[in-house]
Amino acid sequence: MDNYGTMPGPDDDSVLYDQDEHVSSAVWKGQERGALTCHEHTSTLHQWVLTDQQIELVKKAGFEHLRLIPAITLDSPLISALVERWRRETNTFHMTVGEMTVSLEDVAYLLGLPIDGKPVTGVTYTSCAEICLKYLGKSPDSMQIGGKVKLSWLRTAFSSCPKDASAEDVAFHTRAYLLYLVGSTIFSIASDDEVPVMYLQLLENFDKAGKYAWGAAALSFLYRALGNATIRSQNSINGCLTLLQCWSYYHLNIGRPELHHDPIHEYFPLVLRWKDNHKAPTSNHHSVPLYREAFDSLRLDDVVWCPYKDRAIPENIKNQLILGRSKTMMICFDLAERHLPDRCLRQFGMPQTIPEQVQRWERKTRGGDSGVNLSKKFKSEVSEWANRRSCIVVEADGEELDEGEYMNWYLRITRKVVGMPASLRFGALKKIARIASVMSTQGMNSKQIVEAFTRIRDITDNGLGVHFGCSENDVGKRKDDAKNSDLIDPSQS
Repeated sequence: MDNYGTMPGPDDDSVLYDQDEHVSSAVWKGQERGALTCHEHTSTLHQWVLTDQQIELVKKAGFEHLRLIPAITLDSPLISALVERWRRETNTFHMTVGEMTVSLEDVAYLLGLPIDGKPVTGVTYTSCAEICLKYLGKSPDSMQIGGKVKLSWLRTAFSSCPKDASAEDVAFHTRAYLLYLVGSTIFSIASDDEVPVMYLQLLENFDKAGKYAWGAAALSFLYRALGNATIRSQNSINGCLTLLQCWSYYHLNIGRPELHHDPIHEYFPLVLRWKDNHKAPTSNHHSVPLYREAFDSLRLDDVVWCPYKDRAIPENIKNQLILGRSKTMMICFDLAERHLPDRCLRQFGMPQTIPEQVQRWERKTRGGDSGVNLSKKFKSEVSEWANRRSCIVVEADGEELDEGEYMNWYLRITRKVVGMPASLRFGALKKIARIASVMSTQGMNSKQIVEAFTRIRDITDNGLGVHFGCSENDVGKRKDDAKNSDLIDPSQS
């Protein structure tokens, strides 16, 4: 279909206003960046041995289910192809069938983290010795810069708590484990062996720690990581990629491994569905272009909008699920990201209507100062989160809605395809072949031959550029250049 090929979109850039900076623009021009490097560190979590006392403290702190997160082999080409569909202007994936997203509801089901509670924010640190001594009872011999400690130091120093440890030492070891847990999963950073110590201040009291919206913070962190990864110059991604990959497995029939068995009530959180329970993807799937092509041809019957029906979940998590439909601001220290479920109503069993225009917001940074209280710097974002229960998206009133109006609008504002369709690629190759067929080097010296090939290269680039979204003026100028070239027979134009 021509609308999905020669004009990839958006036709109306009022929504996707950052298209020029998006990786999809580079891909359309043939500039492949390959699979992203994925930074997540779940493979060493099994090396921690927790006592019964520690497990109880972990439960109080709200991480009872996250500690069960499995070490799933990440499919970096799949994740990379998903990133090509992510748009930070809307915090959604722009699929061929409409917008989709990883929602707070998904976080509750897949990770079992609380999505309601106080915002995860506090004071920033640029050094770690004092805070480590206060909350861990010791600090590393070699100090890390930027308020971070090495994950390997935490594992070496705290992975095994003595059975006769005092209550204080048990608390130290448990805080170290929790810092390692969040630094390996929901708050993983690009540095493969570091985690910021700022999270420790929220773990001082384990009962109070359980009152924070850790799930909302995890999603804000992932949204920011996805947005950063869409910039064409980026080559890596961090955040909870197990969450992202399992979200894809549940919602999309692309790259989903075949399960050995699938008992519905055997596991929670739902990421455990994929723990040691599936065949490894075939080598044919391990290609960004192949995944991209699959997403470019995604159909409605490839999507499972509501995959969690009839899933038994703990009552405390179930009571928070309504916030999965909250149109609000999620916070993780200096990372504040909008949660926009009104753009993905079908994931909540509702017909999709044209959503409101997204209000642009400033993605603030904390700066380099130590001791900054971010709850004050992010006062407006904290206030928006405080009103989260008054911003629950509900189904539109009236007769049964026809989504045709929505899709007509959506196809105007979205990037319909990421990869260039085969028909255009073959057409471009034909143009190149035609140029080559009418060129003769007879009677040319070496300098003239070099100049001729340089001219062919330029004409080829210009000819391909006609299909790469150039302005009409640019296209016209390039066509004139090609027609005026003494390397092309006008009768072949």
